[in-house]
Amino acid sequence: MERKETSINELEAAKQLNIITELKARFDQEFEKTGKKKTYHIETFGCQMNSRDSEKISGILKQIGYEETDTEDADFVLFNTCTVRENANNRVYGRLGYLGKLKKSNPDMIIAVCGCMMQEASAVEKIKTSYRFIDIIFGTHNIFKLAELLQIRLDSKRMVIDLWKDTELIVENLPNDRKYSFKAGVNIMYGCNNFCSYCIVPYVRGRERSRNAQDIIDEIKAFAEDGVVEIMLLGQNVNSYGKTLEEPITFANLLQKIEGIDGIERIRFMTSHPKDLSDELIEVMKNSKKICNHLHLPLQSGSSRLLKIMNRRYTKESYLELVSKIRKAMPNISLTTDIIVGFPGETEEDFKETLDVVNKVGYDSAFTFIYSKRTGTPAATMEGQVEETVAKERFDRLLKAIQAGSAKAAGKDEHTIQKVLVEEINAQDSSLLTGRLSNNLLVHFPGDQSLIGKIVDVYLEESKGFYYMGKLINS
Repeated sequence: MERKETSINELEAAKQLNIITELKARFDQEFEKTGKKKTYHIETFGCQMNSRDSEKISGILKQIGYEETDTEDADFVLFNTCTVRENANNRVYGRLGYLGKLKKSNPDMIIAVCGCMMQEASAVEKIKTSYRFIDIIFGTHNIFKLAELLQIRLDSKRMVIDLWKDTELIVENLPNDRKYSFKAGVNIMYGCNNFCSYCIVPYVRGRERSRNAQDIIDEIKAFAEDGVVEIMLLGQNVNSYGKTLEEPITFANLLQKIEGIDGIERIRFMTSHPKDLSDELIEVMKNSKKICNHLHLPLQSGSSRLLKIMNRRYTKESYLELVSKIRKAMPNISLTTDIIVGFPGETEEDFKETLDVVNKVGYDSAFTFIYSKRTGTPAATMEGQVEETVAKERFDRLLKAIQAGSAKAAGKDEHTIQKVLVEEINAQDSSLLTGRLSNNLLVHFPGDQSLIGKIVDVYLEESKGFYYMGKLINS
């Protein structure tokens, strides 16, 4: 069965590459007549999965013949949307209104909207009725079809809508345009089977499906040959990787295979669900020379009662036991997390349980959110919605606790020499370079831009809390 699916994926990729070639010839002819290249602009909302999708979209558009621009006043504008929170939808509607005005002065402008928001029937209906100037609408499952949808739009001059409820297809062998030449994201799986009661992701990203391990290895080898030294493995729940394959493989075993790829120096991954983080994975991380010294382990709440209502399938006690195992194996690991405040039914006692976990774990940092209803999820209709003023007051207290933990964790590597992957020239001071430690903290230090993309030794002179100031150690 897996061979058949792989064959279908390859056929679909070949079909799309043919369309890209056809469109490129068409655009080349147009360029010969006008002497002007068409431009494109992508606006990405949301998570790293969306950012990775936007790299694929950008790669397709560049292959066709578009040139990227940083303004929405372009020939092709695409919004890659997020829908985790409803205010994200409202932001998109506001920006679409602005695009409508731009299109009035440039009727040939093509506007496309894709991503998670387009998997919601109500959002699509609103766009069809209130934003009729939109040209192309597609979702999360058929990003690879962009060239085909563009071709249909150019030939038909009508709104093109192509939305899939779900798919088994995994089409990866298409152009992509990485933001950085030396690091890359790699999708290892798509979708989610967890159905946390507050989360819309399983409804818009579909059910869990893993990529073939050899396809992942081959992609990473190709990246390594192209100069990539750091890869980020992406999935809604990477710890459950491999379960849907005909020949199951664990995430830990996949990491071991990636560890052996020459040229790859750093391995990161997002996101880990606590209920699926195995002893095998902890052991692999402990013994690895390449897996980064950082683990993002979402908590969401410290109350076992609320965790059950959230359908997280772990308890406060089991979460703390897991953290203890991780810290015993890797004492210096950097732990970060996600926490929701004000979930329906949250009491003061529930919130104190969250504070207790925060104080016991001592996270390096945390993404904290005040709960907001997400239409289409079970939590949106639950009784006991927490008043905004109460949620805000708890949120402020949580931030203070997080910051206290971060302050303790910060600076533990001060006055040591550490490996730093140099990423870019510092945005505020061009005499400085900015790089990242294995634990994901930033380091700013004087240096030449020729070092960008290299891993160098830096002496960490001073901790500034969320970053270090350092000095390059010349080898």
